[in-house]
Amino acid sequence: MHNETDLYSCPLPTPLVTGKACGGNTHPDGESCVTLAKIGEDTWAVGDSKRPGAEPLRFTTAELDAAGIDPARFGLSA
Repeated sequence: MHNETDLYSCPLPTPLVTGKACGGNTHPDGESCVTLAKIGEDTWAVGDSKRPGAEPLRFTTAELDAAGIDPARFGLSA
């Protein structure tokens, strides 16, 4: 398990395999979606499909749970 201070020391796997959940809101340039990837034991990367080149934010499984984010919605398992 990682703590908050070292989540960004976990390297991102290449390729980064993500699941995607879309909220149904659309913009002129397409639908807004959130990506989620498991990057380590109890470590996740959360990204924005509109900004694929941006560094994803990283969270622990407990933090995802606290935010109500279920990896199953993304087709992933914890």
